[in-house]
Amino acid sequence: ARYLELVHRIDRETSGCLIIAKKRSALRFLQEEMRNRKVHKVYNALVSGRWPRGKRKIDLPLLASEQKTGEKIVQVNPKGRKSVTIFSVIKRFHNSTLLEAILETGRTHQIRVHAQHAGCPLAGDTKYGVDLINKEARKVGLKRMFLHALKIQFLLPCGKKILVEAPIPPELSNY
Repeated sequence: ARYLELVHRIDRETSGCLIIAKKRSALRFLQEEMRNRKVHKVYNALVSGRWPRGKRKIDLPLLASEQKTGEKIVQVNPKGRKSVTIFSVIKRFHNSTLLEAILETGRTHQIRVHAQHAGCPLAGDTKYGVDLINKEARKVGLKRMFLHALKIQFLLPCGKKILVEAPIPPELSNY
């Protein structure tokens, strides 16, 4: 294809599904669908600790700011933009929890910051996680942040429904 453009982004260490447009008109259409929250995205995340029982919906505004080093950092802040993540427990382990995360909004680092705010940062997350926990995770084979874009569902401009799924990669499924 002569024209390829990312419709949305995911964090560098996140694996899984991405939408790439092959036409400018499709790019504009799909970006508008995302703004109107008509694109359904599902992630898997392994978080440190035991996810709080009953904690399902996190509806907290997020504010992005830039550090003196130029690094972007996101925090829960009442001055931030509306951000909603729906979490469901898939499996509980001794010191961690495998979650499904569904984005109702798509803010930078949204899953990572909402999980951290709930007291359960993502395993392997060097920005919002806990160094000691990440060190222990590396010892047992986790070499990156455990966040995977599992499914994405959207409509094409012609009205056709598309569902794309990406299985968990071996470096995460073996963890």
